[in-house]
Amino acid sequence: MRFCKQVIFAVCAMLLSQTVMALPQPLDRVAVQVNDGIILNSEVQDMIRTVKENAKANNQTLPSDAALRTQVIERLILTRLQLQMAKRIGLHIGDLQLDQTISNIAKEQGVTVEQMRKKIEESGSTFAQYREQLREEMTIGEIQRIQVQRRIQVSPQEITNLVNLIKEQGNKNVEYQIGHILIEVPSNPTSQQLDAASKRAQAVLKRLKDGANFKSTAIAASSGPKALEGGIWDYMNINAMPTLFSEVVSGAKKGDILGPIKSGSGFHIIKVMDIRGQQLNEIKEVKARHILLKPSPILSEERAKSLLTDLLKQIRDGKQKFADVARKYSEDPGSAAKGGELGWAQPSIYVPEFAKTLENLKVGQISEPFRTSHGWHIAQLEERRTVDATDKFNTNRAHQLIFRRKFNEELQNWLDEMRSDAYVEVFNDK
Repeated sequence: MRFCKQVIFAVCAMLLSQTVMALPQPLDRVAVQVNDGIILNSEVQDMIRTVKENAKANNQTLPSDAALRTQVIERLILTRLQLQMAKRIGLHIGDLQLDQTISNIAKEQGVTVEQMRKKIEESGSTFAQYREQLREEMTIGEIQRIQVQRRIQVSPQEITNLVNLIKEQGNKNVEYQIGHILIEVPSNPTSQQLDAASKRAQAVLKRLKDGANFKSTAIAASSGPKALEGGIWDYMNINAMPTLFSEVVSGAKKGDILGPIKSGSGFHIIKVMDIRGQQLNEIKEVKARHILLKPSPILSEERAKSLLTDLLKQIRDGKQKFADVARKYSEDPGSAAKGGELGWAQPSIYVPEFAKTLENLKVGQISEPFRTSHGWHIAQLEERRTVDATDKFNTNRAHQLIFRRKFNEELQNWLDEMRSDAYVEVFNDK
């Protein structure tokens, strides 16, 4: 009897187990069809969860769940369309490019890739998921650049107009300290009086350019209202200056001496003593020349270096001139005919080894032979200078601002066009 009860219990347990196993298990389902691809409901839910977590962390309010789901689905549709476009044109972010980007991100964060991996895994994600998400973001960024950039045109006139606006806005905060010398002429002067005043003005200008002290010269020679103050006017914005000053000072640099400028009262000499509130963008440039020998099956590494060493000794001993040696031996087609001259340039345009060598040279010094990816060189640093690149900077800035504005406009147009041309079916959430 006891055995029968055990058998009956075992059979019931088995039947119950089979019943439980036979119950329908919840599966993922298709939420959206996008052309010949799909978006799963799990993808929608994952993004909704992420948005809610970010909103909570930033203390932001969100719309209703229904509205949020609609927004999320639309974002996923646009993402899928862009990835489909990338696939059609064969755009793929390879592992090497992906690894380099991850390395750069880690470097910017001041951590190693391994430390970054650990941090990601501690947050509940996996490094593999992070890699694929980053690959997707890079793919979308690249497909946007390819498809949208070609739709954009920035005209020279647009750049000029924006540069002028940038200058105008910047000039509002710029103040000039002006030095002024007036060589006066009498009312209704004769031609002889004008000629004499002009000659005096030219003589004063020459003294100033030869290094004479401006204040002392102004006290001695000027008939202007600030003569006893050494001709120095207090700081003024260009809009507050006498018209004569403002017409010539705009665009001038500190230390510039301008004139003589003729007016009804005489001949004026103006010096820009100081400028404040001006944002300058200066760059350092070097003027250099070099001789290049390229190793080959005929010219070995050792022979190239040895030949350059011999040539360097001849140049230093005065037996040969650098330019003559460059014309005869250098294998740089761009500079050999010019005696090795590279002209003025920012050091950053050169390969790192060449730039580093120039950085360590004194003006006039010739380097020892050194190797770069191009071959063996000797280089001479001829001059250094700092130049005002504000105009170039403003032009580049204007182009970037216009391009970025147009890019955002065209990106939205491109996405709208792609969305309207796509087959999209959103299935009800049941």
